[in-house]
Amino acid sequence: MKKTVTLGLLQHACGEKPEANLKKTLSLVEKAAKQGAQVICTQELCRSVYFCQSEDHGYFSLAEPIPGPTTAAFQKVAKKHGVVVVASLFERRAPGLYHNTAVIIDADGSLLGIYRKMHIPDDPGFYEKFYFTPGDTGFRAWDTKFGRIGVLICWDQWYPEAARLTALRGAEILFYPTAIGWLPSEKASLGGRQHGAWETVQRGHAVANGCYVAAVNRIGHEAPAGGEGIEFWGQSFVAGTSGELIAKASPDREEVMVVPVDLGDVDVTRTYWPFLRDRRIDAYDGIDRRFLDT
Repeated sequence: MKKTVTLGLLQHACGEKPEANLKKTLSLVEKAAKQGAQVICTQELCRSVYFCQSEDHGYFSLAEPIPGPTTAAFQKVAKKHGVVVVASLFERRAPGLYHNTAVIIDADGSLLGIYRKMHIPDDPGFYEKFYFTPGDTGFRAWDTKFGRIGVLICWDQWYPEAARLTALRGAEILFYPTAIGWLPSEKASLGGRQHGAWETVQRGHAVANGCYVAAVNRIGHEAPAGGEGIEFWGQSFVAGTSGELIAKASPDREEVMVVPVDLGDVDVTRTYWPFLRDRRIDAYDGIDRRFLDT
């Protein structure tokens, strides 16, 4: 049965002023809604620059509780336009306890729940373990007015286990708020390979789970800690239930992507390519171990 839902992906640059970033993101939510988007997703940490390029205690001041003022602002705009909003925030849970968190807001403005980023990187330019406690929400899916969705965040997108477990919760669309790009010194030699791997692995999640994947990345060059900084590669995209590219943004332009998808294709794909049916759940002992010694 055909069921068209229109996704909205917000790709843009962020500046040094959190309130200006929030104002811009809210205006882009409104713009997407007016263009017909029904489920709208922000990029990762949409209120700020990507501050994890250095270890600086000052950046903890950017965090706020959930629910809190930013959550309330997104709830207000969601209710006003009757849209579902997925917004990525820096959560202050308790003194000394912080998370990289997405809020899931239904079309009536109600807060359906949160997802806390489970996989936390610690690499040059991506020092997230300094800021974020690994998530403890598990992998979840939510029934919204327009469909059942799952949310994962950035580094989570490399892990097939995360996509699989979210799909097994019934998610028809996997949203990935993201902040990823090149270190300028590596772009010429490794940039194409890095971006290709990022896009390919997520399209693979769509294939393996027979669901849609929507990855929302930022653009622009940011160097809040000095040095070479990061050149974010944009190229937000939506992949279909067979991994095909339905829509893809540019590497360097602000874009509000408005992309219709047919949720009926989830059932069709999972029926004709029955990967979930044929899983050998009796034979996967060891998948929950760090490494299998021979």
